[in-house]
Amino acid sequence: MEIIPNEEAPRADPWPARFGDRGHTDVRRIGAGVEGVVYRLGEGRVAKVWSGRPSAGFELTRRVYADIARHTLPFSTPEILDVEEHEGVLVTYERELPGVAMRADSAHADHERELPTQHTDALLAVLRGLASVPGTEAMRQLTVQGDDRPLWRDHDRFQNALAALVGRAAARHGAALAVHVPDFDGGVERTQEALRSLPDAPVSAIHGDLVPPDIHTDAVGRPVAVLDFGFHTTAGDPALEAAVTAAIWDMYGPYAEEHTAELTRLFAHELGYTSAALTAYQAAYALTTYDLFGLDDSDGHFRWCVEQLCRNAVFSA
Repeated sequence: MEIIPNEEAPRADPWPARFGDRGHTDVRRIGAGVEGVVYRLGEGRVAKVWSGRPSAGFELTRRVYADIARHTLPFSTPEILDVEEHEGVLVTYERELPGVAMRADSAHADHERELPTQHTDALLAVLRGLASVPGTEAMRQLTVQGDDRPLWRDHDRFQNALAALVGRAAARHGAALAVHVPDFDGGVERTQEALRSLPDAPVSAIHGDLVPPDIHTDAVGRPVAVLDFGFHTTAGDPALEAAVTAAIWDMYGPYAEEHTAELTRLFAHELGYTSAALTAYQAAYALTTYDLFGLDDSDGHFRWCVEQLCRNAVFSA
């Protein structure tokens, strides 16, 4: 759940009193977003009150969080301690994660031209850490945003599963993309073939959406927490994580294209991933998320996906 910190609470907010009835004496609303509201409860816990999200699928999310949290990482990750429903509203109780957002999202603040070494070092530490967590059966059962079936269903190889997802996503509203992207059908086929042709790779935990607010750092810039799993979380090739992070770290700033190219080169060099894999995975990300927020050029994410595909060497070959 991505939240906006310190958003003013409505005057008739009933949740602090309800949490007080559960024995929490220092309840404070700390933020809100489209998915709900977050409250600090004290003693290292927060409560998340979800808007319109059913409780049925949360046991799987809880298992995934536990699978990640049981590994010793240089940063904390979410852990769901308890789940309840109150008058049909889902509430999760989670451990509070330390640190502050590394920086604002590029949709709200321009990134400077030179990438700070402190940021690139933190990104590499997070990518290495997540790549050390083996993919689990619970992770394989997750669906990604916009799709209606577990990514790994009927597949025993991640690259093939992702190629199938690309096909399903392109079939949803691909006509909207085709208006802006030359040879759209051919690009989809080239991307799927490139994915299937990638060699086998270790299967690890994939966050799938490491935008700047999802990495918390301490006072000297070290990553101390990674949060907001779920948007594109799965088990897969850790090169996908690196590829997507390079592409989305700065999506909308004046130097976004430069930053994507620079981070892609850096991750290939430092983490040993091939340029072919990173490029194919970046095309796959654009093709599987393009329609999640809007379907025309007025939507920033849709427009970003169009631009990514038009210059992607795999898609536009």
